[in-house]
Amino acid sequence: MTWAELHTESERLAIEAQLALRVRSTEHAIDLYRQAAEIEQRALEQIDVSKVRTRGITAVSSVALWFKAGVYERAEQLAHLMLADSHIPDFARVDLRDLVQAIWTESSKKKAGVTFIPGQVMVSVKGGEVVTGGAPLDLIVDKVQTIQSMFYRTIEFLNGVSHRREGRPAKELQEACRPWLFQSVPGSYQFSVAIQKPIQPDFFKEDIEPERIAQHFLEIVSASSGDNTVELERLVPDETYRSTFLKLVRNLAPTGKSFDQIELRASGETRPVALGVGSRSNINQQLRNKSALPTKAEAVQEELRGTLRALHLDKDWLDIVVDGVSMHIDGLQDAVDDVIGPMVNRSVIVRVVRTSKKNKYKFVDIELAD
Repeated sequence: MTWAELHTESERLAIEAQLALRVRSTEHAIDLYRQAAEIEQRALEQIDVSKVRTRGITAVSSVALWFKAGVYERAEQLAHLMLADSHIPDFARVDLRDLVQAIWTESSKKKAGVTFIPGQVMVSVKGGEVVTGGAPLDLIVDKVQTIQSMFYRTIEFLNGVSHRREGRPAKELQEACRPWLFQSVPGSYQFSVAIQKPIQPDFFKEDIEPERIAQHFLEIVSASSGDNTVELERLVPDETYRSTFLKLVRNLAPTGKSFDQIELRASGETRPVALGVGSRSNINQQLRNKSALPTKAEAVQEELRGTLRALHLDKDWLDIVVDGVSMHIDGLQDAVDDVIGPMVNRSVIVRVVRTSKKNKYKFVDIELAD
């Protein structure tokens, strides 16, 4: 058989494997991925070294299929063999290194003695103050906390839990679906997040696919950062949840000061969801389209830049210090703990409506300025 015939057959089997996973036929899916990997590797062996791009693409595909089949030794051996080949193009080298990273993480998860929900999210922070293998601690802690909040929110949303404005997730959820952070190989600053599998087998509702939680998380991030509001509304019909997801994703996105880009991708995949400085503009536009505009002639919108010093969600207020002057803002509306809480003592931009007669400020929105 020719390379084209073998590659086509491998693609067919991989598609069947994806369909099998959707109906939760995991063992059948793994067997199909194994068959697809065998055939794709045979296709790889037929490619002449002069066909650089085709060979690079097929090499990445072969390793990814062995990874999805759970045959990590074969996947790692083939990845290293291809990385040692001087004819492999740079774009393929990047993807192969990412796959080796995913393989090592899966091995670490097995050694942890804890069972995890299938699928994990690989995170890479790039540019600005970030260097290869290192980044400011406060920056990474902030992003890790935001990702944890988003995972909890995703699980709550999928499980039909009412939107939570205050406090932490239910203790049952925190103990059952505990996020784990795994170290990844250097290349900008990278880490991966996996969700511990609940001991209680019926923790998730019957129509929830636990293995799709990571994928659903990524789909929400992607839809939130784009300018197509229809897709996000399809994924998250509940408006309160949708607003919270938008604001959490905005907290993830860079301002361009500390770092330039954050990439998130599913384990074993090579195409990431990328958030850049422009992502903040898209999210702000979506949020402003939903915000109520001033209805009275004497009310005007303003932006206040300063340091968030205090807030009280129960009493619906926050205090921000602007140029040494403390300003009190009321009406926090649907502001939630895990969006606004991490901003305390940080530089922020607060959008408000000011009533000129009483010179009072009413809250509209808040985001990090640094």
